[in-house]
Amino acid sequence: MPQQPPLACQSHDHQSCIDAAILAAGRICRERSVRLTPLRQQVLTLIWQSHKPLGAYAIMDMLAAATTRRIAPPTVYRALEFLLEHKLIHRINSLNAYIGCPEPENQHHSYFLICSDCGIATECPAKYLAPAIAKTAASAGFDIDDQSVEIIGRCPSCRKR
Repeated sequence: MPQQPPLACQSHDHQSCIDAAILAAGRICRERSVRLTPLRQQVLTLIWQSHKPLGAYAIMDMLAAATTRRIAPPTVYRALEFLLEHKLIHRINSLNAYIGCPEPENQHHSYFLICSDCGIATECPAKYLAPAIAKTAASAGFDIDDQSVEIIGRCPSCRKR
């Protein structure tokens, strides 16, 4: 049976992604007794508006376009650090950019499929990758602290074109 392409690779209403992310973020912040400030929520919304990773300066430009005042880089970086700390977003190292986490309630490693044509990025299921990485590390006597895998290729939509 063929597998459905990831949601990021399908035509869909991004507003539902944004709404789900904001609801989850609000619930997680309440449970942890931390504040989802208006700026943090705005940054999270911008990150979720598409499935394309956004860099900090792109986020700053988008925030500036939405308000009459310029947001200082440290302010945006603090918001990003908060969202990362609470696992609401992921950092894609090779792009120096951020993408929303569809399952912030579940502790997991970061595995991404990144389209080199259109720029979308989606989390890759870890079902087979995580055990393979753990086994490889163990056989080398290596103790893993953290892991992130970024796989570059072409999404189903771009392959069709």
